[in-house]
Amino acid sequence: MAKNKTHETTENVEDFIASFANTEQKRQDSFELIKIMQDLTGFEPKMWGPSIIGFGSYHYRYESGHEGDMPLIGFSPRKNAISLYVFTGKEEHEYLLKDLGSFRKGKSCIYINKLSDINRDELKKLSRETIKFLNSEYGKNST
Repeated sequence: MAKNKTHETTENVEDFIASFANTEQKRQDSFELIKIMQDLTGFEPKMWGPSIIGFGSYHYRYESGHEGDMPLIGFSPRKNAISLYVFTGKEEHEYLLKDLGSFRKGKSCIYINKLSDINRDELKKLSRETIKFLNSEYGKNST
C-alpha cells in the first residue's frame, strides 16, 4: 500500500511562509489564517508535507484499509490561490458555503485569491462544523 506524502514535519511555519508565499498579500493572509485557525482549534501551526500548514490532527481509516493522519483544518498559500482545507466535501455540508463569499471549490478544498474575498465569520463557522464532523466520524482522537 502506498505511503502518504502528507504527514506532519518539523519544518518552520514562518520560514515556509517567508519563502513560499509569493506576494506580500499572501504572506499577510497566511499569518491572519494562522491566528484564526489557532484560535479555533487551540493547536499550534505545524507543517504537513512540503506546503500545508495544519492545526491538530485526526487518524482516518477507510474500508479499503488505507489509513493515515491529517490535520483537522489547514491551508496552503499556493502560487495561484490560497487552498483552505476546512471543508468536508460532503453534500450535507454544502449549505455552509452559501454565505462564504468568492471562492472556487475542489472535492474537499476551497480556493481563494485573498482572505478579503471571503467572510471570516462564515470561515470560522465552516471550520468549526468540519472539526465537529471529523471528531464525530473518526473519533475524538485528535491531537
